[in-house]
Amino acid sequence: MKKKAAPDTPYATLTPDLVLDALDSTGLRGDGRLLSLNSFENRVYQAWIEDADAAVTASSVVAKFYRPGRWTDAQILEEHAFTRDLAAREIPVVAPLVMGKGKTLHRFGDFRFAVFPRRGGRAPELENRDTLEWLGRFIGRIHAVGASARFAKRPALDIDSFGIEPSDWLLDQNFIPDDLRDAWGSVVDQALDGVENCYERAGQFATLRLHGDCHAGNVLWTDDGPHFVDFDDARSGPAIQDLWMLLSGDRDAMAMQLDDVLKGYQDFRDFDHRELHLLEALRTLRLIHYSAWIARRWDDPAFPAAFPWFNTPRYWQDRILELREQIALMDEAPLALA
Repeated sequence: MKKKAAPDTPYATLTPDLVLDALDSTGLRGDGRLLSLNSFENRVYQAWIEDADAAVTASSVVAKFYRPGRWTDAQILEEHAFTRDLAAREIPVVAPLVMGKGKTLHRFGDFRFAVFPRRGGRAPELENRDTLEWLGRFIGRIHAVGASARFAKRPALDIDSFGIEPSDWLLDQNFIPDDLRDAWGSVVDQALDGVENCYERAGQFATLRLHGDCHAGNVLWTDDGPHFVDFDDARSGPAIQDLWMLLSGDRDAMAMQLDDVLKGYQDFRDFDHRELHLLEALRTLRLIHYSAWIARRWDDPAFPAAFPWFNTPRYWQDRILELREQIALMDEAPLALA
């Protein structure tokens, strides 16, 4: 009888042979070479192809095996449809290939997977103002398409899903050390109050389909400019969610960087400046959600190896200080742009 992976070790049965057999089921015959690429949520491999069908012209592809139980088929297919729509409009995103019987999502054994063209590149130089403006132009184009329709199945990025639920889960699962539990719980409550105040100050703002995780690691740069990868966290939310992760430094530095991004962005889509009230609120939600994300995956052997500093007393002490800093930042006026 075929052995199934336990829920807490979902990739235990994902062997190199299974990866190659899965690709073979789509008409892609690998030559045996596989390279594991950097990914924790899913498992992603570059595979060299010996005999491909007409959909593949390169010598290698990227196969992404989705974490079981995270997204439904319908939610994954919405992500695929969004990225393929962007690619059809000549926006530089890496969209899944249509393989076999016109499908982008495939199943082999216990796993669902998709195949992507391989696109190389380097990290963008975010200290370069022209680079920021260039990125802004393409994010503006992504958002113009993202605002043209709605996700029906994928969830929204909101206070409940990124703040309240993950913080409650961490407390319920006893991840917080006993001697820090009261302090952490208190500071999270204050932080979430600050998030709600930021949302109230922003008022009514539009939501749209987003990349959702638009940091420098998900942008690859070539001499022809950027291309955007990994829409796995695509959700509905405010436009600034795809902008703030490109910013760093003090308030003056971030204001200058955002001004450069918006110079390009507003060539294709107006930006609602009320969303500036959300910048630190969204950062706060991400910090809370990130701790819970690691904790939920802690039984996956890849996570203790990659995050050895997690779940130590020092880790939670640092998170308390981090959230206190965020509480103060959320009380400040939003960034002032030129």
